[in-house]
Amino acid sequence: MIRIGIVGYGNLGRGTESAILQNPDTELYGVFSRRDPATVKTLSGAKVYHLDNILEHKENIDVLIICGGSATDLPVQTPALAEHFNVVDSFDTHAKIPEHFEKVDAQAKKGYNIAVISTGWDPGMFSLNRLYAEAVLPDGKDYTFWGKGVSQGHSDAIRRIEGVIDARQYTIPVESAVEKVRKGENPDLTTREKHTRLCFVVAQDGADLERIEKEIVTMPNYFADYDTTVNFISAEEMKRDHSGIPHGGMVIRSGKTGLNKENTHIIEYSLKLDSNPEFTSSVILAYARAAVRMKKEGMTGCKTVFDIPPAYLSPKSGEELRKNLL
Repeated sequence: MIRIGIVGYGNLGRGTESAILQNPDTELYGVFSRRDPATVKTLSGAKVYHLDNILEHKENIDVLIICGGSATDLPVQTPALAEHFNVVDSFDTHAKIPEHFEKVDAQAKKGYNIAVISTGWDPGMFSLNRLYAEAVLPDGKDYTFWGKGVSQGHSDAIRRIEGVIDARQYTIPVESAVEKVRKGENPDLTTREKHTRLCFVVAQDGADLERIEKEIVTMPNYFADYDTTVNFISAEEMKRDHSGIPHGGMVIRSGKTGLNKENTHIIEYSLKLDSNPEFTSSVILAYARAAVRMKKEGMTGCKTVFDIPPAYLSPKSGEELRKNLL
């Protein structure tokens, strides 16, 4: 059995707990939280410990799954814990992955541990499919579309606006752009041409709705570069219609082969997810299994999804995989 510790118990932590319960070769040792353990109730009744005391449990854990946020938690927690444990995280700030890798790699090697960073679906499964498609069709072009799905970061940005009680923001691919890519037209698409943003907002009574809408659609780095629609709804409508966290998207590569590039090929990988955190957790758990196997083989340092053989993700033996899946 692979003994797993969970660091952080939000949506991703709860999703990881559910994933562990679905995999017979894994067991949850415990949850580590910055909150008072007495106030944290887990889905399975697993024990909760304070994060400050995590080193006391080092000998009882094969791998830690770190479920914090990429903005402030993972840049600190992953390298700090990688010195003492095998770790896996879902760091998803794409531009900062090289920097995160270097920090985690140094600490993991210092402690002779394995660390796997940036697992999930993007980065993660989408990253792998971009690599596979580019390797197979070197003369081509990649496109990644996200949605339809809830963007938690963008939703939080709206909630920070004065007068906003709650908000959900959906990222939606522009269907005409997707169809051009699927036809092999290889269009050059701007940010605005690839996705739209649909916002549902619960405002305080008496709030200036016109001001709130203007602040949303002009917000730099979030909405200013997109066609954005804002809908004001009641708290009851929000709870009834927008309580889930769905997401998904697709990676498409259009490429040419032949001496005269006469043949066009389209590779497409898509996801439609009822629960973003639960699916992400399921991917992370597979890479936690791989991390433990790599450590047993004597490997150390930081790894990404590019570095890990697919067979290491599965609980099945090589013989079973060759017989049933190859």
